[in-house]
Amino acid sequence: MQACDTADDRPCVALYWDFENLHASLWETRQGEPYARNDNRFKVQEPLVDVQAVVDMAAALGPIAIHRAYCNWQYFGRYRDLLLQNAVDLVQLFPPGGTAKNGADIRLALDAMEDVGRFAHLGTVVIVGGDSDFMPLAQKLRAAGRQVVGVGDRRSTGRHWAASCNDFRFYESLPPSPPASVDGPAAAP
Repeated sequence: MQACDTADDRPCVALYWDFENLHASLWETRQGEPYARNDNRFKVQEPLVDVQAVVDMAAALGPIAIHRAYCNWQYFGRYRDLLLQNAVDLVQLFPPGGTAKNGADIRLALDAMEDVGRFAHLGTVVIVGGDSDFMPLAQKLRAAGRQVVGVGDRRSTGRHWAASCNDFRFYESLPPSPPASVDGPAAAP
């Protein structure tokens, strides 16, 4: 397997986010009630996810070649700057039905399988989300010779999903990203 960066001989990383899944899990932990209650999922969301912490963890595995996040972004605009700073390819998913279930899971799985089939330099696939529906994807990716790293909230991650990965990182165990500078870049002397 070839590396995607001539300065870095490690195989490349593909990072896929089921973004609302992680956000909802963190919201439920904070609020102590179901995320979907009172149509919360159809309201503008406050940022809860430390995007940079996840990106830093993935970048430690190798150069990130694919960075894609799936969500109904109309409610997640407050994450805009964090996502843009990390060059995340945002995949907009409008829910076709009232339940809005599994749209991100299915699209993420299809894209991941297509990408590993097209790009031999992808050695590690990171999937952010605690949903056990990703188990078959992990099995297929591992059969294709890829390392699978899962990331999910400790409280809501399915144990079978975590076990299906080569490595699983609980979001709460990731080192937090350093606070952003309020002053911006320092002026040259």
